[in-house]
Amino acid sequence: MARTQGPGQLSFADVAVEGRRRKLESKRGRHLAMIDELVPWEDFRPVLETVWRKPKRERKSTAGRKPWDAVLMFKAVVLGALYNLSDEVLEHEIGDRLTFMRFLGLGLQDRTPDATTVWQYRERLAKAGIVEELFDRFDSFLRARGYQAKGGQIVDASIVEVPRQGNSKGENAEIKAGEIPEGWAEGSSNRLAQKDLDARWTKKGGMSYYGYKNHVSTDRRYKLVRCYAVTDASVHDSQVIEKILDPDNTAAKVWADKAYRSEEIEEMLEEVGYKSMIMRKGSRSKKLTKREKQGNGTKAKVRARVEHVFGAQANDMGGTMLRSIGAMRARTHIGLRNLAYNMRRLTHLEAAGAAKA
Repeated sequence: MARTQGPGQLSFADVAVEGRRRKLESKRGRHLAMIDELVPWEDFRPVLETVWRKPKRERKSTAGRKPWDAVLMFKAVVLGALYNLSDEVLEHEIGDRLTFMRFLGLGLQDRTPDATTVWQYRERLAKAGIVEELFDRFDSFLRARGYQAKGGQIVDASIVEVPRQGNSKGENAEIKAGEIPEGWAEGSSNRLAQKDLDARWTKKGGMSYYGYKNHVSTDRRYKLVRCYAVTDASVHDSQVIEKILDPDNTAAKVWADKAYRSEEIEEMLEEVGYKSMIMRKGSRSKKLTKREKQGNGTKAKVRARVEHVFGAQANDMGGTMLRSIGAMRARTHIGLRNLAYNMRRLTHLEAAGAAKA
């Protein structure tokens, strides 16, 4: 006789799923607890307070509900960046997950920030343009903790997609020329507010992509992002290399794939004291020699370390798709994700005792 499941009882499948959920929750909780413990959150407060709250002398009244603490809100947007969550999902997860509540220092009896508040807070960060300053502050903390940029640096770029717009060829041509297509700013449809006029198309591996690029320089020793820049996707990787080089790396070598190889870049690196380890590229008229191919293979093993950054963001941090509109917000989101990656990376380095090596 088959056993029937009574009301309120869990099936074997339910028990298995619940056990897996608790295991994942426990793992995430430990991970977030380490980030919370290691990151010097109060070091960010002086910068955060300048954009979140008016000075006391400018406040009209002290009555009413107090605004959310600036550091708590910063931790909330870092949570969103760690898992690439929309503001609506983040609101739900903060109210639903004990791990998220503990990370923010909230209890079950406390109110939690809603999606609109999170959006408004990030919007202020974006308009103030301070994410790079926050990133630099944390980098200074990393160096002071023993994680100096060592062994040379590796530069690369990754495409960050945004939702495709569905524009006509004519509309895309007008946008590229810096113009607003006819009819977009008219009427009550608010069409213009839903269009990203700053993102651009690019091709890679025969595929077309629409969005932005995250250009980074990582140190060879710790695989931490040391410098970054955000551009639209049409900007060639090599155009940004000079901007993202880290002058404080203890070694002069610079690794990159062959897309960065040019006479201009080789001369620039030599002039400023760097040693090029950029992979060579051949052509129909000039094939690579056996020695050059072997050299490329050796360089590729080092250059591949930068893929850890993009792999972690794409696979372990919820993907890289942006839900924002415009270059200003893209710079903020991508900057926060680079910062969140470094915070996450710090926990792995500490667990491995890397700073003592």
